[in-house]
Amino acid sequence: MSFEKNSFKVVKKKRLQKSEFNVECNIPVDGEINKIFSVCHTAMVENVEVLSGVVNYNGNIDFCILYEASNGEILTNNYSCPFSSKIEDEKITVGDKVQVEVEVVDFSIDSATNSNIKINCLLMQKGVIISCYDIETIDTNDEDICSKKEEIYLSTFIGEASEVFTATSEVSIKEPVKKVILCDTSVSVKNVECGNNFVSVTGEVIGRLLYLTENDRYETSYINENFKEEVELEGVTRNSVAEAFVNIKRNQVKCDVVEQDRGVIVKLDIPVCLKVCAFEEKPCSVIRDIYSCREDIEISTESFDMTKELNQDFFETKIDGTLNLGEEHPRVDKLMFVAGTNLTISNSYIQNGELYVEGVAKANVVYLNDEENSLHSVTMEVPFVVSDKASVTCDNPEISISAVLYDVDVIAKKGRDLYFDGKLKIHARYDCDEICAVITSANLTGDTIERDCSVELIYAKSGMEAWDIAKQFKVREEVLMIQNPEVVFPLAEDTNVVVYYQKTN
Repeated sequence: MSFEKNSFKVVKKKRLQKSEFNVECNIPVDGEINKIFSVCHTAMVENVEVLSGVVNYNGNIDFCILYEASNGEILTNNYSCPFSSKIEDEKITVGDKVQVEVEVVDFSIDSATNSNIKINCLLMQKGVIISCYDIETIDTNDEDICSKKEEIYLSTFIGEASEVFTATSEVSIKEPVKKVILCDTSVSVKNVECGNNFVSVTGEVIGRLLYLTENDRYETSYINENFKEEVELEGVTRNSVAEAFVNIKRNQVKCDVVEQDRGVIVKLDIPVCLKVCAFEEKPCSVIRDIYSCREDIEISTESFDMTKELNQDFFETKIDGTLNLGEEHPRVDKLMFVAGTNLTISNSYIQNGELYVEGVAKANVVYLNDEENSLHSVTMEVPFVVSDKASVTCDNPEISISAVLYDVDVIAKKGRDLYFDGKLKIHARYDCDEICAVITSANLTGDTIERDCSVELIYAKSGMEAWDIAKQFKVREEVLMIQNPEVVFPLAEDTNVVVYYQKTN
């Protein structure tokens, strides 16, 4: 047989179309609610089922609701609201790996009674398909067939792994504390590295505690804990590239208050869900061009595209904004605390080597009005556009952004002007599609090449390679070069090249 069939695997990422859906959550409460100050929310996908043309999945929306009871006490209600949905797309096939992400883009409190809070959430779903497929190619050991090989780098998918680990933190408070009202935590990735059969992920768990002192003051303490976690994944090497996804199960965070001689220590156990996907570029030798010295060949080529994992960027930046309350809100006589924060990323793009990230940060500000002697809350919305240098160099990369908001501070001036100041931690992942082509099949036509002369003079043009001339006249490249030892390829100028044909009986 003149040709042998070979195949190799490549990986391709495909983005699923974004879409929105609604989830109604009924959250049980004990006692009568006087006023709701803030609603913090985090949506997380728990289970994914991949079928032909559809991905079914389910998860939970973790709520942290801060409210005032009928007796004036400030309370927190933590609740997980289950949801399920699906993404339909003809590109989805059984065996694909699908990464589904869900985000709460808006919500409304439909009702609040002494037994139930009804919240209607608008969720946005998006996903990425990781497909592995075979590309066919050929090889040959036939002495009459000349092949020109080239080494290409194929992007392959190694696999995925996940685990849940507990990040611990201790916050020391140098005064007596009546109770911890709110524990708001987030997690971000700072770096991902690969070793032999493992992926190492470093990052930060950040957050804040809102508590009430014995002097009836509302105070805030901040959490900032670094972590380094290794996830076992067979087949990973130091040359691999991995991406990591992290989430906190907010409603499973444990908060214990330990009294000390002077103040308290708040001990936190924070469950972090970590998932990694690993890829690697591997060299592969393929035939780029081919011809026969004795027969004509019909060849077929096929182009294919694959996704290459590129660099990741991590940067921190500040954002700020203002809000004038207007006459529809009572004036601010004393700022009590910032109750909760939410963050939405709306767009990201690269321009002139800079990564731009657009979004909206939200903070619920609780304040006291002396005239009514009551607490009120207002939501500050802060649109932002931030940028930093991007490490990616390919054109039109796919960009994935995860971000957390922390160290939020709000001050009030003149009773109606609120000034917002906060920080963002942004983690950007890039990947690019690369299009390649290979010869997938070749067939000899059976037409024998007949020579009617023993020598031929070829007028070769400047820039031609020995391979180009040899292929044109159906001789081996090394024979051509031996017969023309004084000729240097590629040709610097138009040159006469001689080919001597061996006569056969």
